[in-house]
Amino acid sequence: MKKLFIAALLFVGVASFAQDADQDPTQDHKEHRERMTPEQRNDKQLKKLTSELSLDANQQAQVKQLLAERSAKADKFREARQAKKDSDVKPTAAEREAFKKEMMAEKDANDAKMKSILNADQYTKWKTIQEENKDKAREKMKEYKKENNM
Repeated sequence: MKKLFIAALLFVGVASFAQDADQDPTQDHKEHRERMTPEQRNDKQLKKLTSELSLDANQQAQVKQLLAERSAKADKFREARQAKKDSDVKPTAAEREAFKKEMMAEKDANDAKMKSILNADQYTKWKTIQEENKDKAREKMKEYKKENNM
């Protein structure tokens, strides 16, 4: 009887501990994700593109260089945006429009570079992957907005 009681207490304790970890909505999931350096992120993305698009060694080298350039430019944009945000000066409509045009030009330039690196089939598959990722990001944003509006 004593062993049965101890086993029941142990089971209830373990079960309640497991539920507590799963049901804490205040924890930010981003905290648990480890921070990667830009080089690690680029390498991870290169490996993913290599497996999905069957890149050869020459293409891998070119894509790696493109990812490094894109990452450096993204860091510059992020720093500039953070500096403006810290200064508490709201950008004007013209500044926002100029930033949007600059970002679109950067995206188009990256697309053109990828098109020159990849063959036609790979480029088509890459564009499909980009669209899928964009759709996933939209869904996550909708979920995020729903969670924060409630």
